Amino acid sequence: MSPRNHQLTRRAFVRGAGAALAVPYVITSAALGNQDKPAASERVTMGIIGCGGRGSHDMASFMSNADVQMVASCDVVKLKRDAAKAKIDRQYGGGVCKTYRDLRELLARDDIDAVLIATGDNWHSTAAILAAKAGKDMYCEKPMSVAVTEGRALCDTMDRYGTIFQCGTQRRSVPRFAYAVELAQSGKLGELKTVFAEKAPAEWFKFHPYTTFPAQPEPPKDICDWDMWLGPAAWRPYNPQYMSRQFWMASLDFSGGMLTEWGSHTVDLCQWANNADDTNPVEFELAEGTVVAHYANGVKLVFEDGKWPLHVRFVGTEGSIYVDDDGNIEAKPASLLADKKFGKGYPQANHVRNFIDCFKSRRRPIAPAEGAHRANSTCQIANICIQLGRKLKYDPKTERFIGDEMADRMLDRTMREPWGL
Repeated sequence: MSPRNHQLTRRAFVRGAGAALAVPYVITSAALGNQDKPAASERVTMGIIGCGGRGSHDMASFMSNADVQMVASCDVVKLKRDAAKAKIDRQYGGGVCKTYRDLRELLARDDIDAVLIATGDNWHSTAAILAAKAGKDMYCEKPMSVAVTEGRALCDTMDRYGTIFQCGTQRRSVPRFAYAVELAQSGKLGELKTVFAEKAPAEWFKFHPYTTFPAQPEPPKDICDWDMWLGPAAWRPYNPQYMSRQFWMASLDFSGGMLTEWGSHTVDLCQWANNADDTNPVEFELAEGTVVAHYANGVKLVFEDGKWPLHVRFVGTEGSIYVDDDGNIEAKPASLLADKKFGKGYPQANHVRNFIDCFKSRRRPIAPAEGAHRANSTCQIANICIQLGRKLKYDPKTERFIGDEMADRMLDRTMREPWGL
């Protein structure tokens, strides 16, 4: 029996035991729950993998739901995993949370239903695949991979194990962004012609993609497990600057740089607007200092230079829509907005709730693996276009370039042993 089927059978038994048993039995008050805390059989038991800034924020969102209980924290840095434990124990009672340095030990626990993966980009696909094989559903931060082949392996694994996977592209659950997508998909903008996706501002990137630092003494493994932090990435001697977001979000060994940093959101929304969750553009070219991509249906995707607030634009033959993180939404004609009113910010409460509900119903989440992969791989292909400095033709079905072996080799990365897909 697969881990997933075992989990479902176990949970179904717990929920149906009261009706099935004819003899008296005892259930503790903690299991029965109360008005604020659902019964144990209705709660989603979770662990967090990657407890840094984003992970801490995500964890708080999950713990705001009464039917979620965090029981484990995992991070290669002791200060981070201990800080997460302190928050979990404060909410649920001392001693509830166990800490781990190695994610495989957390994933081996049978009592954990789902995991929150909020590591750096370098680890997302490997951690997600290990979690699915361990029978865990997951909410995984974006971008979901560093290479196109890793994203494909992740999607195939989720399908194989029947895993509920929600990518942390929370703008899909923010009403004003979802409304803009609805306008594009419904034809209210006329025939969709161009979608504009931002890349992160260049000034955000302090380091060059191939920056290296001098070696420093490596700390004790329990304080900082440097080998585990590197994971599948190429080996380099320890320097704490590598572990800063300012470094790894720019390094093409650990991320996709400017294009995936915001593109995992903006391209995702553009693909969604174009009903392209299961495909990619078929042609990429350099134009006017940026990358322009073309879909088979004639829609054009333009990577815009980034500036705050993060935004997207959708342009059709009869109208257009602009929406951003600061709550601004502008449409032509203005009548498209009518009396619509939307809030500011980009809260993820709805996105987290969607995952929890889908965990219980086994329905497809709003940000599934395939859609996240196609958006992220579109960014990765744009990176390859920039690196090679020439036009590329791409086949979304085979996920290979047409007649270009050099470009094909850039769809993959060598993973350091013992890590693999």
